[in-house]
Amino acid sequence: MRSDATTRTRHFEILRAIVREYIETGEPVGSQTLSRRRGQALSPASIRNVMAELADQGYLSQPHTSAGRVPTAKALRFYAGSLTVARVTAGEADRLRCEFSALDTVGARVEHSSHILTELTRNMGIAAALPALAQELDQIELVPLADRRVLMILVTRDRMVRNRVVALDEPASPDELISIRNYVNRNFSGWQLGAARRELLSRILEERAAYDVVTRQLQVLCRKGLLEVDTAPEVHMEGASNLLGLDLHLTREKMRGLLRALEEKKRVIELLDRFLEQPPGELEVHVGLEAIHPAMKDLALIGMSVRMASGLPAKVAVLGPMRMHYQQVMAAVLETSRALESAQF
Repeated sequence: MRSDATTRTRHFEILRAIVREYIETGEPVGSQTLSRRRGQALSPASIRNVMAELADQGYLSQPHTSAGRVPTAKALRFYAGSLTVARVTAGEADRLRCEFSALDTVGARVEHSSHILTELTRNMGIAAALPALAQELDQIELVPLADRRVLMILVTRDRMVRNRVVALDEPASPDELISIRNYVNRNFSGWQLGAARRELLSRILEERAAYDVVTRQLQVLCRKGLLEVDTAPEVHMEGASNLLGLDLHLTREKMRGLLRALEEKKRVIELLDRFLEQPPGELEVHVGLEAIHPAMKDLALIGMSVRMASGLPAKVAVLGPMRMHYQQVMAAVLETSRALESAQF
């Protein structure tokens, strides 16, 4: 008599075979098909019994009485979890590393990540850089403009650049702006932005006794946001049109709702934050995303968090149908993440 362990092994071998067949064809899988594919002495009747047990356990559904079985989200989660992550070819990995190294800004590399993921998987590629006050200051530049305005340019060591135009209460001469720029760059280059701003404000308070014109203008610029950054994530997505060709069983209105949701940066960041929670370097697979949006019920997300060479955190992911080639997508996400992570400036 077969042991329970042997029975479970056979059940899951059949389940994996069903999932592979369904991914390839998109059609319900019947016992006759499996019997021919397996090439083993297991009759269609025996396979039907196993399929019935798998259905009772929530791994299979039957769309029609006379049809074969379709793997559920539970089955696809099991299947994805049983896979060993493959590697792309050495030539492909070298190509990715060269392409990322040729790009000299964080924004360009994040944008290229979404492009590469779409190219490799034919699904929707998503990449997001997550700026924070932990970024380190490289330098600032202050450019005088007309009407008492100043263009403040802030460059961090990961080569992110922010521009902000502010209006002053009184004009600042070019020499005053040069003095402020030199003071900040000389004293705070290499500091984390949050710490630099706190220290600068503290020094201004301590030097009130020697309150000259430059110090007063420096205080005004601080009040206007000097060394302050917008920490909103930089998000890039590509391949949303690939979702249009999928059989997601959505009405036209629900498909429009899905595409509108994917256009909202806040919704996409919520998707990444909610489902990509593991430390950098750990690949995650999530099947069925209805918790974010009802129209995402039949979608899956494969992605991981990344710590870029500059220290800036990022997330990369592929959004596609539950019926996707999981091993191929997992390999693409893993290799793109490694190329993004290792690229030096």
